[in-house]
Amino acid sequence: MDKKKLALVMEHTKGILKEHPLCDNCLGRMFAGKLGVLSHKRLGHKIRSKLKQKQPAACYICKSLMANLDSHVKKMIEISKEYQFSTFLIGAILQPSIHDRDDVIRSKFKLRGIASIKSDVTRELGKSFSRKTRAVVDYQNPDLVFTIDFKKDYCEIKPKALLLQARYTKDVRGLPQKQKPCDQCEGKGCFVCDFHGIKEFNSVEGKAAKFLIEKFGAQQARMTWLGSEDESSLVLGNGRPFFVKLVNPHKRNVSLAKKIDLDGISVLGLHVISKIPSDPIRFRTKVTMEVEAENEIPLGMLEELKKLKGQSIVLYENSGHKHKKSIYSIQIKSRSDKSFKITMESDGGIPLKRFVAGQDVEPSISSILETNCKCILFDFHKITVTK
Repeated sequence: MDKKKLALVMEHTKGILKEHPLCDNCLGRMFAGKLGVLSHKRLGHKIRSKLKQKQPAACYICKSLMANLDSHVKKMIEISKEYQFSTFLIGAILQPSIHDRDDVIRSKFKLRGIASIKSDVTRELGKSFSRKTRAVVDYQNPDLVFTIDFKKDYCEIKPKALLLQARYTKDVRGLPQKQKPCDQCEGKGCFVCDFHGIKEFNSVEGKAAKFLIEKFGAQQARMTWLGSEDESSLVLGNGRPFFVKLVNPHKRNVSLAKKIDLDGISVLGLHVISKIPSDPIRFRTKVTMEVEAENEIPLGMLEELKKLKGQSIVLYENSGHKHKKSIYSIQIKSRSDKSFKITMESDGGIPLKRFVAGQDVEPSISSILETNCKCILFDFHKITVTK
């Protein structure tokens, strides 16, 4: 420590303490940056000892708040007992009068580059909590965020959402992909649905959500998918990719099997990720479709469908936008004069029933065969993410 700087600080401190009694923390904070000292409390104690002054009964700035932080650390430990975490961050809400008094000291005695009382409070809380839990402060992406309201004497905890990625297969018919949201809260979470956002678990989403909520002790499981299927469709092969955002998870270090069977669906390769992609993900699908025609299909007419290979399908949206999707392979198998089976590999996102019927899709199965056609059933056999 620079002795000349310390001597100047001592002189400066005499003037401050004559008018305003300060605790060791607040006193040391005023000069820690100037002297290059990390511990505000130790510096304040050293300055006070050299001046032979006693610790005041109450600090002008913090009103003994800094001396009573342990009670708030105990609250943090208590409310975080049920959570698994290795990193944390603390925010604080102080009485405006504390900020005002801090500003008075800094302005009156022309102290610049001083850490605020709020940053000192969160700093000391973090050091104490870290020592007791072995967790570390993370300013960018903490597992837990504590907010301590000193005005209301209240401590709030908010865990970081946990992000997951996996695939699912579905080997039973009659199971919808998405779960209807709770009628009462429309998916936001309420007492009626136990804050899950859904009341029932009789879909792919519902079964997966129930497992994940129980496994991770989460409040909600919000899912997004690559593509969709009908209630009557099967999803086979390598499965459909999906992403999950777990809200308010209590557990993070969970052992997960490579394959999880959930009564009609299987979740494959479930694992934690750092970010859910925000840009659209391109993918290909291999599907089989059972098609029925309104009229008999002339001999050899089905062969015309093979010309779709290498073509682009144009999808017209209600908004006026149009999208192009490519077909990479197509095989046709006749079943009767009015029915046939299509096996096709194409870009993901083609509305298969509209593609068959010709509803805002060009060309379509119906337009090529020159008769109205209907897709009775379709199943997915492979879904591949492309770059």
